[in-house]
This record gives sequence, structure tokens and C-alpha cells, in this order.
Amino acid sequence: MRYSLLIPLLMMFHVVNVVHAFESIPSYQESFNQFMEKAKASKSPFSEKDKVIMEKAGKSLASSLPDPGIKVGEKAPDFILKNAFGKEVNMKDELKKGPVVLVFYRGAWCTFCNMHLHVLQKSLPQFKRYGAQLITITPQTPDKSAEQIKKDGYPFEVLSDIDSKVMKDYKLYFELPDDLLAVYKSHGLDIEAFNGKGRNVLPVPGSFVIDKNGIVRAMQAQTDYKLRMEPATIIDTLMKISENN
Repeated sequence: MRYSLLIPLLMMFHVVNVVHAFESIPSYQESFNQFMEKAKASKSPFSEKDKVIMEKAGKSLASSLPDPGIKVGEKAPDFILKNAFGKEVNMKDELKKGPVVLVFYRGAWCTFCNMHLHVLQKSLPQFKRYGAQLITITPQTPDKSAEQIKKDGYPFEVLSDIDSKVMKDYKLYFELPDDLLAVYKSHGLDIEAFNGKGRNVLPVPGSFVIDKNGIVRAMQAQTDYKLRMEPATIIDTLMKISENN
């Protein structure tokens, strides 16, 4: 290529990267902060007794799962799950298309899950720039997921882990204690109404960025359900995966 032609091409490449660098990336923390500011202005619906039970359950979970989730460098377990409309989705087949951003969430009833999913939805164009797609997994039944998709307009896959196998394979599975379930029910939240009879189970919210070879390149899973992986972290990881290919 002639040098005179190469310079404009390099300048154009530089401009594109500068635009990407300064492009606004949705922030979960920002949405979280706004929500908490509003919450401070209103009275908590939970009694002091409720709060003690919730705090105790949180400490127990942190003790039983001190380091949840499969780790960076590990091979992501394969799975086949049905989406909200009965279609089977095979992780191995999806990875052939490109990297996968895999997110486990508790259910449509979870305020912080919804907050995270909305931020991820806004980030989809940036994920797609690196050939990646978002796939989510929840213990709730497909009909509950279908309702959620219709309400929120999610364009990504929402898969139901009905037998809890995938949550267990990704080291996120736990069962809710009876006293915490009673607190939830007293406030109008029946987990079984979302998950199915006898299934008082949840995943620790977890996010995994998985490359085409099925290797976890970034992850975040914490028993504090309010903490979630930022889109900026996901995009940075996808950029590194792209650079190494």
C-alpha cells in the first residue's frame, strides 16, 4: 500500500478508537446509587425483626459460600436449557458464534437483578461490537420469564434452570432458610410462585465473560446480591479477547 494512502487509514482508525474510548458506558453503580437515594427518603417496609433475620441469612450464606462461582481460567461447564418460549439453547453452540456474557440472576421479583439487566440491555450494542451476546439464567419458570420479557422487552436469551443443575455446576446454588422465606412471604413475595412448588432455591448473582474456547476470562459472584459486574468491566474484557484473537 502506498504511504500516502496508509496515513489517512491510520488516522481514521485512531479517530474510531478515540470515539469508542469516550463513548458513554451504562453504569450499574450509578443506577444503584440513584435507587438508594430514593429508598432513603421512604420508610423501610421491613421491621427490626425482619432485618435481623435477613442479616443472619446473609452472614450464613457468606459463610457457606465464601468464594462462589467458577474462576477465571476455568472451562465454563456446558449446558442445554430451555428459554422462555421452550426453545433449547446449547452453550457449546452459542460459543461457536462468539464470546458469551453469561449472567445468573434471582428472578423477575428482584429489584437489583432488574436494575442490572436493564443496564446490560443498554450495553448490548457495545457487546455486539466484539461479536458477543448476552445470555441470562434464572431459577424461575419459563412462563415467569416470558412475562418479564414481554414487560421489559429483553432481546437476549432468558433461560430457566428448572433442576438447578447449571447453578450447581457454576458453584452459585443455595437454598433459602425457612425464616427468611417467611419474611419474604409476609411482604407478598412467594419464591415458589416464581420457581415452582418446592423450589426455594436461588443462585448467588454471578456474571461470567466466556471466550469462544469456553474459557472464563472475567467473573464476579458475591453473596451480597446488591453487587454486580459493571458493563465497563465486561467491555474491557471483550476488547482484550478481541485483541488476542
